[in-house]
Amino acid sequence: MTTTMAPAREAVSAADRVAAARRRVTVGETLGQTMTMAWRALKKMLRNPEQFFDVALQPILFTAMFAFIFGGAISGDVESYLPLMVPGILAQTVLTTCMATGAQLREDMEKGVFDRFKSLPIARIAPLAGPMVADLLRYTIAATLTFGMGLVMGYRPGGNAGGVLAAILLAIFTGWSLAWVFTWVGTIARSAQAVQGISMMILFPLTFLSNAFVPVETLPGWLAAFVRVNPVSHLVTAARDLANSALVSGEVAWTLLACLIVIAIFAPLSVRSYKRHM
Repeated sequence: MTTTMAPAREAVSAADRVAAARRRVTVGETLGQTMTMAWRALKKMLRNPEQFFDVALQPILFTAMFAFIFGGAISGDVESYLPLMVPGILAQTVLTTCMATGAQLREDMEKGVFDRFKSLPIARIAPLAGPMVADLLRYTIAATLTFGMGLVMGYRPGGNAGGVLAAILLAIFTGWSLAWVFTWVGTIARSAQAVQGISMMILFPLTFLSNAFVPVETLPGWLAAFVRVNPVSHLVTAARDLANSALVSGEVAWTLLACLIVIAIFAPLSVRSYKRHM
């Protein structure tokens, strides 16, 4: 017994000495490594253009489809419905786009890409945050095409360019913060398909049970109560205030606060879960 336990203690002791001797990664190095991982993810996107199909087609199809189907029933005509709908489509498009983050992460982990990362002296958050930085391009394309399609259909935002830009930036930041939730899901799910299914179960009820497409006043009381506290509704209302009136309302502050809370909770959870696979 003594002879068998001695090598084990020596092995553990050697591992502890290696871990203690490993140099701590600085904040500056972490940022640089994150940008390196972002560049890797961006090159992967450019070599696989099909990854842009959803962000290129969904804003165009959804904007046209919802406008012509619901415009007359809700607002009397399509043009009157656009100020209500376009900010809602903006929120839905950006938030559904961020679901791909967790699925892509799970695919990389299944292919063994992260086995290489664990041998490198890099910050553990870099392989997670890097692809999310690259995904900002996807969010920007989706948001820009949403407003572009709205303009083609006759939408004239009262907030002018400044208000529209602020609404786009707010939606992008919200999508980036919510992507940490799906990143965490990607580290605990068993397959990319499972990540996709779980993400849809989380996000689709939140987007459709919101004020994105219909006024809250038209909903039953019990449903209206949920819609008013739904974080997506705060984002949609804030985007409407910015795009239609250039108004920085309290909804903007609530949306930013919710984003910071999500990041504070799920970024550490993602890193902790990821480290268990390392």
